[in-house]
Amino acid sequence: MAEMIYVYTDGGSRGNPGPAGCGVVIQKCIDGKCATIGEYHRYIGETTNNQAEYQALLLALDELSKLNPTQKVLFHLDSRLVVEQIKGTYKMKNAGLKPLFDRVKQQLDTFHGGYQFEYIPRERNAHADRLANKAMDEGMRSTNEQVL
Repeated sequence: MAEMIYVYTDGGSRGNPGPAGCGVVIQKCIDGKCATIGEYHRYIGETTNNQAEYQALLLALDELSKLNPTQKVLFHLDSRLVVEQIKGTYKMKNAGLKPLFDRVKQQLDTFHGGYQFEYIPRERNAHADRLANKAMDEGMRSTNEQVL
């Protein structure tokens, strides 16, 4: 019986930088049948799109640490930059992303079942994208209410 954890993450900002949020969907899959075991979203304030993508991955890692998975984790991201940086194909050149990258790598070292990263087209990441947009909507609404 093949058992895996699938994680879909998305981060975005409205403007670059601008109000930003992230969304995460975690699924447990056994022999190809998947069930969602967690959905998360968080408003993260003003940041760039790439920083939001890393923040989404960090949110996923935080939530996964609570689940303490022993099976392999397959991360699906629609950010080619983040996927290729994590894999080591692209060099880390942006000083603003480096601390986020380092935190991700440190947390990945704690996964006993192993992990893999896969770039997916935006269309296959719609659920995490909706959650990221929900976070931005809620955060911007909250900010606007505070101003009134």
